[in-house]
Amino acid sequence: MSVFSANDFDDHEAVVFHSDPQSGLRAIIAIHNSGLGPALGGCRMWPYESEADAIADVLRLSRGMTYKAAMADLPYGGGKSVIIGDPKTDKSEVLLTAMGRFVESQGGRYHTAEDVGTTVEDMDIMRRETAYAHGFSDGTGNPSPATAYGVFRSIEAAVKHWFSRDNVAGTKVAVQGLGNVGATLCRYLAENGASLIVTDVDAARIERVVGDFDATAVAPDSILDADVDVFAPCALGAVIDDDAVKRLKAAVVAGAANNQLAEARHGSDLKKRGILYAPDYVVNAGGLIDIAHEGPDYTTEKALDQVSRIYNTLSEVFDRARREDAQPEAIADRMAEERFFGPVTSPESAAA
Repeated sequence: MSVFSANDFDDHEAVVFHSDPQSGLRAIIAIHNSGLGPALGGCRMWPYESEADAIADVLRLSRGMTYKAAMADLPYGGGKSVIIGDPKTDKSEVLLTAMGRFVESQGGRYHTAEDVGTTVEDMDIMRRETAYAHGFSDGTGNPSPATAYGVFRSIEAAVKHWFSRDNVAGTKVAVQGLGNVGATLCRYLAENGASLIVTDVDAARIERVVGDFDATAVAPDSILDADVDVFAPCALGAVIDDDAVKRLKAAVVAGAANNQLAEARHGSDLKKRGILYAPDYVVNAGGLIDIAHEGPDYTTEKALDQVSRIYNTLSEVFDRARREDAQPEAIADRMAEERFFGPVTSPESAAA
């Protein structure tokens, strides 16, 4: 398979493959754009059904990180790495050590952190071999709380824009996915007066959130039908498909999941239905911001202050989308590109 002809190839600067027979490591690092700084993006470990699936994932995710970092005003470009394997059965210290060496071999062009299938403890192992791993147990640690706070601030911005409410009190929110981010988001929402309808494939997670926040539980396949103001997808991506667009009763979609639109056209479909979509890579940038603050001067307060500014960024996206009668994700893309490519200059102004 040619990377250059892959559907998700977007003029990536580098796609590097690595195999280490001794540890069993098979991994890919993709660097999409380093216009604003070295590429930063997590290391995902997943049992991909094919190498083509792994390539598609690392290309798509690394591109998304470029846009996410730009919209979060971070001095980083976009990158991602994937390890092909099941984290439950294939992960080992020797494999993670080999991955650390792979990251180090890029000479600082790529910085990594935890992602799906990897943990803070895994980063502790990788940093023995590389100076370019982040999110350690004695550092910033788990970035999920910062991600959840950014999602909460995004929902506040969306509620302000769509309903002209100054806070989420009395707002009905359906949260899909109650992992570290989703459960923490529920806490923020409940503490600020929102009512919750929740679901997850894990019954224990549902039971815990229902007990802690007086939430109402529904079956996973019923969450789209919930009569709510906001739908917050915090589980898998591609949740907004043809079926979801038809069924959604929410007026706003704002959640932590990556790549929520199954296809680009679904953003247009949401707009036609009068549903406000908050671009996911703007909404879920809190964890990346937290990781970017890691260092001797790190404080939670300083990191969360920048995370809180997602509210302002998203408000600008919504305002521009309304003025230009455009989809919010198109406006967000344009704003990000203005930052990492620079403003587009017309021939006339260049000549002047």
